[in-house]
Amino acid sequence: MGTYAAELATEPAPAGGPGPGVADAPPHRHGGDAAGTAGRPWIVGRVGGPEARLRLLCLPQAGGSTGSFAPWRLAMGLPGFELATVELPGRGVGSGETLPGTLEELADAVIDGVRDELDMPYALFGHSFGALLGHRIAVRVAERGLRPPSALVVSASRAPHAPVRKRVSHLDDAGLLAWLEGFGGFPPELSRYPAYLTYALRTVRRDLALVEEYRPAAAVPVDCPLHVFGGAEDPLVSAEQLELWRECAAGGFTSRLLPGGHDYLFTGAAAMTAALAATLL
Repeated sequence: MGTYAAELATEPAPAGGPGPGVADAPPHRHGGDAAGTAGRPWIVGRVGGPEARLRLLCLPQAGGSTGSFAPWRLAMGLPGFELATVELPGRGVGSGETLPGTLEELADAVIDGVRDELDMPYALFGHSFGALLGHRIAVRVAERGLRPPSALVVSASRAPHAPVRKRVSHLDDAGLLAWLEGFGGFPPELSRYPAYLTYALRTVRRDLALVEEYRPAAAVPVDCPLHVFGGAEDPLVSAEQLELWRECAAGGFTSRLLPGGHDYLFTGAAAMTAALAATLL
């Protein structure tokens, strides 16, 4: 399954469409889903036990939701971690909320929503769109004087200060769908559900518009170790592009490619979670 709209839903899909979601994920092992300042859960599908030494706050790709990380829950390759997947506005239990107009505003909204989650050592993990959001959250956490992350882990994304190679958020549904299908980002069978397809593409487009407009004038370093992962066969983000993240590292920096394309972390969930454990613990 592709990494984008196919993994959106944590709510019932529009009539006539598929409805994957949190109900399909294994029950969490420790604690409840965390309600943030907005009065709704921001952490959905928590997995971990009392032995967890590090909380991993996970941010999905454009159009993604907490359901995107279902392969990680099934792989269960994160001993010592608490997996805490963040439900962003405009999808799932946050579907009634309006997505903020800028990535900066979204980062502050996420911090407000998960602030109570910063009560133990934690790392930020973001994939694609989520990588840029995670970087902004790490910057804002420091600016707001909150507990800093033990590490920022970014996956399959340009660095924030790097130019956008191709803008796609302006495309109509047919054009955006063709772009997604070009790298396996959308299973073609979902085209049989027009209502769901429209809903999914709308969410992807809104997220992509935020990151297309987000480009700081210069690299902004984060005050924690920075670890970069990517897919060795990713047609969207090259190893050279990933290397530009080094300019955002004030402390330690590592970079690693794993087999697979843009969705390598889900198609190879066991390898990815093992790599995270080796890097962070």
